[in-house]
Amino acid sequence: MSDSYLIVGASSDIGITVADKLLSLGNNVVLYARDTSRLSNLKDKGAKIIDGDALNEESLKDAINITLEHGNGKISGIANLVGSIKIRPPHVMSLQEFDEVIKTNLSTAFLTVSLGGKVMLRNNGGRIVLTSSVAGSLGLVNHEAIAAAKGGIESMTRAAAATYAKRNIRINAVAPGLTDTRLSEPILKSEQIREASKNMIPIKRINTREEIAKCIVWLLTDAPDNLTGQVLHLDGGMSQILA
Repeated sequence: MSDSYLIVGASSDIGITVADKLLSLGNNVVLYARDTSRLSNLKDKGAKIIDGDALNEESLKDAINITLEHGNGKISGIANLVGSIKIRPPHVMSLQEFDEVIKTNLSTAFLTVSLGGKVMLRNNGGRIVLTSSVAGSLGLVNHEAIAAAKGGIESMTRAAAATYAKRNIRINAVAPGLTDTRLSEPILKSEQIREASKNMIPIKRINTREEIAKCIVWLLTDAPDNLTGQVLHLDGGMSQILA
């Protein structure tokens, strides 16, 4: 029997790549996103597409229930890949803008853990993967809002992993550095900023979406059962080493 997975925020470049990899492994995959126009190719490959907002509790519940139906009553894993980038110092950022960053990143992650965890408790376990950032553990200029959101995700990952450890629910996060995706285009379109960014990274290159997606799929499928509460820093060593 095929495993069943739900990807929240599936229309991101990384979400599309994760979905494609899961489908190629023969899994049932449900894709939940606001911009479903980007997912037509995956629908042709067998994915179920649901239009919805990751902050809409009822809509997300419906997506989880549909994933359960596809998995004969069980969800093997959920990945929350919702995210945003707003790089601006606090003195020029409004509280409304700050709250929007928190809601988009941290609140959607909480809702995924809350609703997904409830279902997994009834089904003897599952895996949840959340998305942090190098900004969650490394002080970067003008990253106060996203640092607060991603730092919250990392702390919540550890706490939720502890809460559900005895119930066979494994919760981990990935924390990428700068990655070549549509979301980072405003940063990477400047060759000067691109080169400066590379020079901050010990391995001297920017992540590919393939690298991040491969790790997320591994966490959802083949990672050891004793791996939980971890934040995998996929940042070329930026947050951990000097080079």
